[in-house]
Amino acid sequence: MVQDRCKELINDINLFTIDSTESLETFRLKYLSKKSPIQDLFSLLKNTSIDERKQIGQYINDLKQHAEAKFEKNKELHHVATIKNQTVFDYTLAQGGQYSGSRHPLQITLNSIVELFSKLGFTISNGPELENDWHNFSALNFPAEHPARDMQDTFFINNDYALRTHTSSVQVRLMESTKPPIRSLMPGRVYRNEAISARANCFFHQVEGLYIDKDVSFADLKYTLYEFVKQFFNEEVKIRFRPSYFPFTEPSAEMDISCQICKGKGCNVCKHSGWVEILGCGMVDSQVLANCNINQDIYSGFAFGMGIERLTMLQYGISDLRIFFDNDLRFLKQFVPEN
Repeated sequence: MVQDRCKELINDINLFTIDSTESLETFRLKYLSKKSPIQDLFSLLKNTSIDERKQIGQYINDLKQHAEAKFEKNKELHHVATIKNQTVFDYTLAQGGQYSGSRHPLQITLNSIVELFSKLGFTISNGPELENDWHNFSALNFPAEHPARDMQDTFFINNDYALRTHTSSVQVRLMESTKPPIRSLMPGRVYRNEAISARANCFFHQVEGLYIDKDVSFADLKYTLYEFVKQFFNEEVKIRFRPSYFPFTEPSAEMDISCQICKGKGCNVCKHSGWVEILGCGMVDSQVLANCNINQDIYSGFAFGMGIERLTMLQYGISDLRIFFDNDLRFLKQFVPEN
């Protein structure tokens, strides 16, 4: 019975026409896959006697080798045919123009920010993106019931850890490990559970700054940020401060500049107000200093934070931040420096 079935399958294999890569794959699936009739024959061996098993096994092995031989022969033939049909590159041709790569616009903006603040004496500090409750919330005066802890805003990993919602956590780590004076920038990626739109994403990039020393005042904060904005954008940009609230600074403010996309006329980026908020800032709260074991009677300081995406949008006139993450070469090639 098995011998007759093997002869029948050999005949089917011989009659099977392979004239394309598609039919070659069909042949493989039909006769050489784990669900092929050949494999079914192997499963019959367990029900045969030891004396019959050797002879029947030889029949099945011959059948399988016959199918494999036809497959390998046609596989080689179609591989050669495919190569012949391909266009052969002529290496004797003159060299054409080369595409010169560039940094991503977000990286270009970050480099500019770092360069400007380095002139004011700021160094760079980094920290983990997976952060514990103390460094991300508690040390920064976020009480247990604060809405920023809610699942609507934060990607919690468990009760103790979350993806950091700001790089302020790096400020806490720096104040815990370094004695004043401190003057440093904290760039990095942060995460918030927000709906993706032209103005928001579930992850983005921030740069925060921290300056702790004796006799630091709000005037020092304003001068530092005025100097940065004038150099980053231009001398003509209009600037304003608005009172605000942040748990970790007191007093707190938000800094607006005149919209660089519509030049103050109104657009979707500035919500037709002519102004765009670019950063939050304030004097470091005395309780935050105490939480980090810094004597608030001797030292004071200021902190600020800005989104790199928003500054890049204003710098290059981009109205939708989602394009930063599309990897569209038509967009990225615009930032390749001219030779």
